[in-house]
Amino acid sequence: INDMRLQVKRHHLYTYPDVMVVCGKIEFAQGRNDTVANPILIVEVLSPSTEAYDRGKKFEFYRSIEGFQEYVLVDQQRMHIERYRPLGLGRWEMTTLDATDEVLSLTSVGIDLTLASIYERVDLESELT
Repeated sequence: INDMRLQVKRHHLYTYPDVMVVCGKIEFAQGRNDTVANPILIVEVLSPSTEAYDRGKKFEFYRSIEGFQEYVLVDQQRMHIERYRPLGLGRWEMTTLDATDEVLSLTSVGIDLTLASIYERVDLESELT
């Protein structure tokens, strides 16, 4: 799902993730049909203006979503992806990927993607200039 609002109920926060995935029935915020409340996977494409927030407070808020299983940060200026998964007791494991042959395993949805396929249409050289 993209271009749809997300409710982080515990923190009274509404945000628009770049991509979110729901397995099963979509739960909408009470009285709304445009605000999702139950993603299991959220993907954010980093930009210089939002990177600190995406890594910090926003991730803290997302971790409070019941059933949330995976958080992925995609760098748009270089080939670099970070995937976060819960270990339990409030701890999360981070995996970093930065080579074309590395595979991003999205265990929450059972999909494996190479970085080459993710960045296939991204001109990283022009992003740096």
